[in-house]
Amino acid sequence: MAEDFTVTPWEVKGDVDYSKLIKQFGTSPLDEKMLSRIKNLAGGELHPYLKRKIFFSHRDLGALLDGYETGKKFALYTGRAPSGSVHLGHLVPWMFSKWLQEKFGCDFYFMVTDEEKFLARNYTLEETKKLAYDDILDIVALGFDPGKTKIFVNTEYGKTLYTLGTMVGKHVTFSTAKSVFGFTNETNTGLVFYPNVQAGAAFLPSFLEKKDVPVLIPAAIDQDPYWRIARDVAPKLGFPKPAAIHSVFLPALSERGKMSSSDANSAIYTKDSPKEVRKKVMKYAFSGGQPTVEEHKKLGGNPEIDVPYQYLRFFEESDSRLKQIHDDYKAGKMLTGEIKEILVEKLNSFLEKHQAERERARDRIEDFILRD
Repeated sequence: MAEDFTVTPWEVKGDVDYSKLIKQFGTSPLDEKMLSRIKNLAGGELHPYLKRKIFFSHRDLGALLDGYETGKKFALYTGRAPSGSVHLGHLVPWMFSKWLQEKFGCDFYFMVTDEEKFLARNYTLEETKKLAYDDILDIVALGFDPGKTKIFVNTEYGKTLYTLGTMVGKHVTFSTAKSVFGFTNETNTGLVFYPNVQAGAAFLPSFLEKKDVPVLIPAAIDQDPYWRIARDVAPKLGFPKPAAIHSVFLPALSERGKMSSSDANSAIYTKDSPKEVRKKVMKYAFSGGQPTVEEHKKLGGNPEIDVPYQYLRFFEESDSRLKQIHDDYKAGKMLTGEIKEILVEKLNSFLEKHQAERERARDRIEDFILRD
């Protein structure tokens, strides 16, 4: 990996070069031909995250779509390791998964890995379990179809997951695990085994339905090492190789890299109040504007490094409005304070609806939970 950035399942830091990352990870770029194919199969629509290259890379998506065209439905699988409140960056693959579910009629499997942070950090299992069920509220709030959505908490779904993890683990050497995940002699053996469980869940639809079910994994690119393990062992276990589609990171407010659940000022959380959102955006969001208003009007701002504009790429639905904001800011017609105001309004509007749905979700959790 280049010295100026790091991307692993445990850490993301620096100014990520996604073109370099594609080469480093050996994935395929999501090119116009593939996007056109998705659009045709999705009824002539393309999600903004695809149009805006927020999802930019994949593994074997073409083969998955080949099967879909012949009548072979696929399932979706992604997840979340509870480690504090959910922030907006976590929602990106989940919202995209909802669109895929609607357009392709997919069953959606969501893993809540409550044991991961217990093994990797200073959490108790009681704490991670509580966080897990808090996270589930955010998942349900997005509006997934309960008849096609199966959420499972690892320590509660252990019978099935341990079986799959054991099947995967038999074919993964410690040498491979060290190479892929950076384990050392000081790594506890719980954490060494854990990736087998996360990889094994890619085969859960096939395991439960007792037939081959292709799986597509929408996730941020830092999670790709797990799917490499799953794809390596799939033929040995008699399961289809999972396909993957990778997103970029929603940037931290004030630093390079992605949002962090452990740094309150780097992230907008789904439970933040309108006042907190305004304070964070106005005080901490990195600006691509010029030092003075006069210089900004003369030279214009830089949308490519402006965090408020980058957030609007994720949360402004209208392509035409986004382009207008981009062009006006770049031309100096829109000031830094103005683009921040637009973002505050957009995020607070989104969160007002999300928080209301989150409260309604409290009585619906069991409609989604998959149990042994």
